Amino acid sequence: MNTISRIKMKVFVHVFLLLVCLSQLSLTAQNKITLSGKVTDQQGTPLSLVTIAVENTVSGTYTDDSGLYSLQVSPGKHTFVVSSLGYQTIKTSLDLHHNKTLDFKLEESSVNISPVEVYGKTQSQQLRESALSVNTLDVKPVINSLNSLNELVNRTSGVKIREEGGVGSDFDLSINGLSGNSVRYFIDGVPLDSKGSYVTLANLPVNLIDRVEIYKGVVPASLGTDALGGAVNIITQAEKKSFMDASYSIGSFHTHRANLNAQFMEQHTGLVVRPAIGISYSKNDYRMKDVQMRNETGDQFIYGTPKRFHDGYFSLLAQIEAGITGKFWADEFFVSASYSKTDKELQTGSIQTKVYGMAERNSDAWNVSVRYNKYNFMTEGMTLKATLSHTWDHSITIDTAYRKYYWDGGYIVSQRNEIRGNEPSIRHYKRPLTIVRVNLDYQLDGHHGLNLNYHMNRTGNDRYDDLDQSFEPSNDAVTKHIIGLTYSQSFFDGKMQNVFFAKDYVNHPNIRQTDQSTVTGSDKVQGSTTKNYFGYGTGLRYMFFDPLAVKVSYEHSIRLPIARELLGNGTTIYANVVLKPEKSNNINLALFGTWHPASRHTIYYEANGFLRYVDNYIQTSVIEKEGMMQFVNDPAVHIKGVEGEIRYDWDGRLQLMANVSYQDARDQQKYKEDGKPSATYDNHVPNRPWLFGSAEASYTFHNLLLHDNKLRLGCTFQWVHWYFLTWEAYGNRDTKARIPSQHICNANITYSWKHDSYNISLECSNFLDETAYDNYKLQKPGRAFFAKFRVFIN
Repeated sequence: MNTISRIKMKVFVHVFLLLVCLSQLSLTAQNKITLSGKVTDQQGTPLSLVTIAVENTVSGTYTDDSGLYSLQVSPGKHTFVVSSLGYQTIKTSLDLHHNKTLDFKLEESSVNISPVEVYGKTQSQQLRESALSVNTLDVKPVINSLNSLNELVNRTSGVKIREEGGVGSDFDLSINGLSGNSVRYFIDGVPLDSKGSYVTLANLPVNLIDRVEIYKGVVPASLGTDALGGAVNIITQAEKKSFMDASYSIGSFHTHRANLNAQFMEQHTGLVVRPAIGISYSKNDYRMKDVQMRNETGDQFIYGTPKRFHDGYFSLLAQIEAGITGKFWADEFFVSASYSKTDKELQTGSIQTKVYGMAERNSDAWNVSVRYNKYNFMTEGMTLKATLSHTWDHSITIDTAYRKYYWDGGYIVSQRNEIRGNEPSIRHYKRPLTIVRVNLDYQLDGHHGLNLNYHMNRTGNDRYDDLDQSFEPSNDAVTKHIIGLTYSQSFFDGKMQNVFFAKDYVNHPNIRQTDQSTVTGSDKVQGSTTKNYFGYGTGLRYMFFDPLAVKVSYEHSIRLPIARELLGNGTTIYANVVLKPEKSNNINLALFGTWHPASRHTIYYEANGFLRYVDNYIQTSVIEKEGMMQFVNDPAVHIKGVEGEIRYDWDGRLQLMANVSYQDARDQQKYKEDGKPSATYDNHVPNRPWLFGSAEASYTFHNLLLHDNKLRLGCTFQWVHWYFLTWEAYGNRDTKARIPSQHICNANITYSWKHDSYNISLECSNFLDETAYDNYKLQKPGRAFFAKFRVFIN
């Protein structure tokens, strides 16, 4: 970071902290009473989304996933109404002059309950309105037509997913210009890697998911991660009764998906069993437009539209979780086991001119874990959550054919194998993963809270080759310890929220490999080393009233290289063991609000500006001749940008959404290592989308044919501006390789009946049949059709 930028950063931080301190001067004027507690059923199982309302007012709140609630009222007498669909309503009158804790137990009811009208906020809305920059995506409204989480996440402002091909292809997700491993993935607060290294947003069963939380730039310490650009936290369904959710979809390119998610509860004992399975298969035999191929006689090259012929994909994720809830010693105690498997035929290298015809990659992963949650642990208001997980992860890359393939499916005999151009290879990577996570949350009262989080992550790297004798086996390991402490505040009936946090990172790599030292740098790093890093951040939000709120957040973040970046993947990525950790100063400033201009009309908007000052920026470098990639450090990159989103809802029938994102990422290295001026100084970082947007529209017809059915029509549009593959300073701008602009339109129709118990959906993706690229010379599928049938029994 240059001197001017450092001065700007210091001024901003000092002014920001001064405003936070000044805001505390009026805290003594608080004259509110906090009523808090927990709502359970008669067996002690926590109930979420229970309404706690103040009678004859519009004040109220909802319980969270743990059954906890907190409500601020003026001192005096109030009548509180506690209600939830399927349970008997409770009314209680209290004369409050001090903060009070009160728990409720609800009894089941078989009669209809009169609704209580209250302007309460769901957990998703509360999170969106928190001090940090975060988007929440509810899966339930679109679950009937949704085949992959990638589809939903990619329509979020500031987020762009770039896929290399069809179903099961590798992809890169960026948040506000930072991408790849700068973004971390979690499922219920635990790293998604615990399910297996090839379990991703793309193949995770959507029936499992309740919502997706996307943190931008500033990541809460409670997640216990070293994310630089943001984090994606997937929250699974938390039904309080037995249910079964099953779906099957079929589509173009021989694509099939089947998902099952179920829960069986024994109310008297608190025993819970949760089986789940997700299967995906596709041949991905879509046509490649205008690619070079041989003619029928094989004596000359022509341009044609052949089908992909070696791009099959299969994935399986099966898991079972069993445990108990509502006991005096544990509110939740679960033991789970899962198995994931992926088989992927490899069609191309990092560009589509590098064609494979026999290479493939297979992986298997077993996981066992234990999860323990206890509310009011040791003292009232303290919650303990602990997880212990171990994964056995084994991937194999098979590259044994001495052949050079062409897009027509033909080949010539070669002197080298397909991927690496060396000897035949059956390469094994065993990467066992151990995760320990302990989170302690203490709500001191209605205004203050503390959170302490410890996270340990150890990834092994046992590699060997069955055929290639020149490949050197090794047994590396990367261990991380991350400790986070958070102090949160809430004042003025929740209008003001402050959060302050600090993170301590301990990185302990143990590098054993020594081969290809000129490429990987393995001769410079040997044995084990331990280094310590420190990060910190803060956030502030003030809501003047529902239509207008402002929030600002800052984090000095650290991102430690992961095993895949340091040690490669054995197929298309070289190791680089001398990679340095990324460091960044991240700033967000946002205006947002919810406006009800008339009855049944709701408008939500958000405008966000962001700055990212990154040192040792990790990005991929494409070695086009070899079809390989490697992660490298760029000494300094500055990213600035703006994004905006607006949503409109009329009566739960008509929904409209539009967003746009602009990101300006530039190289800030003035001089090269030899002291000479850098030609790329102040150039846009290449191979990164910088201007893109999306729009959605849907309309739902209720009781169209029967009294309990509905028909939903929807369409989406996504646009990405073109961008250069390499640095602007190199070569002629008019002839430089670029990833072209794209305009992708999708449409779907869903019919549901029996109160959403049965659902059938039809979808046409890319219905204009545009030639789509997310990456240089890696075509995505054209027009495709899909049908999905889903059954939900509760």
